[in-house]
Amino acid sequence: MIEAINEQLLRAIGVGVALLDRNTLGFRFQNDTFRDWFADKAEAASLDEVFEELDTAALGAALSETGRYTAEIQHRKKRRRMVIAADFTAATDAGQELVVLVCQNITRIRELESMIDSYSMMVERNTRELKREKEQVERLLLNIMPRSAYEEFKSFGVVTPQLYDPVSVLMLDFVGFTEMVASADPSVTVTELNDIYSAFDRIGEQFGCERIKTIGDAYITVAGLPDPMPDHANAIANAAIRFVRYLERRNQSHPHQWRCRIGLASGAVVGSVVGIQKYVYDIFGPAVNLATRLQEFSEPMQISVQDEVAKILRDRFEIESLGEKQIRGFADQPVWRLYDSKKDIAPVRAG
Repeated sequence: MIEAINEQLLRAIGVGVALLDRNTLGFRFQNDTFRDWFADKAEAASLDEVFEELDTAALGAALSETGRYTAEIQHRKKRRRMVIAADFTAATDAGQELVVLVCQNITRIRELESMIDSYSMMVERNTRELKREKEQVERLLLNIMPRSAYEEFKSFGVVTPQLYDPVSVLMLDFVGFTEMVASADPSVTVTELNDIYSAFDRIGEQFGCERIKTIGDAYITVAGLPDPMPDHANAIANAAIRFVRYLERRNQSHPHQWRCRIGLASGAVVGSVVGIQKYVYDIFGPAVNLATRLQEFSEPMQISVQDEVAKILRDRFEIESLGEKQIRGFADQPVWRLYDSKKDIAPVRAG
């Protein structure tokens, strides 16, 4: 009665049991579950005929050493592949050396593990893609706003307008850009403009300048924002001179001749993100407007500066007076021209 109950329990939990002669590995007993799993090989005389993949040498060595051996064996039942976990235990009964074989069908477990591995790989791949997209978005936002503004925007979703005073603003505009766009291949023009702006960005970084934006052929960068810079006027002047140098060298080897006008001014600006769906970081204030007006007084490949900036720069740079000018939106004031100190000129110094 007890044996019948045990047999029913073994069948209920899906465990196949067999009893083997240890010396010959021949079968002495097989329960119904075992016979059902291996119906096509149930009449086999020995274990290696049922489990062709089993390493019987390793089995014998392990039983002699520890009395236990486990293996995972694959078996095909009709069209279905089964994965069997086999546990061998040495035993003795009435002086006979036996092996108790307990088999468990772990096919579903392995299928679930495979599904989990596949899902984990998918999650990992999606995580990498999300990380890459996040980095791309971050690079894009850092291209249109200072890092401090980006960090505030990322944390709070808004950027509080900030007053920066004093800073120095550079306004650059290209000469004859409209005619160039009309006559040249648009893709070539955009490619060259991208190369030039990228070079300007690298030059500006060397002097701590923060590029604010580009509007077609206009390029605006600032020194002293977002971090205060005591020497902001000298930094923006160095950047301006190197912008001109870069274009001069570039024009020597390129068919398209890019010539610019630059205006420099110092003062207060307010910086903030404007827009809700299309974010743009922008600056507003007298220094921006004055720099824009001053570049209109520049000849091609020349730099115009306001009087206050000229007084700061006169000890380090060559500057020449352009006289007092009537500046739209501002009181009449002296305007100066900033020269590359390496050039052979006879300047009139400010002050």
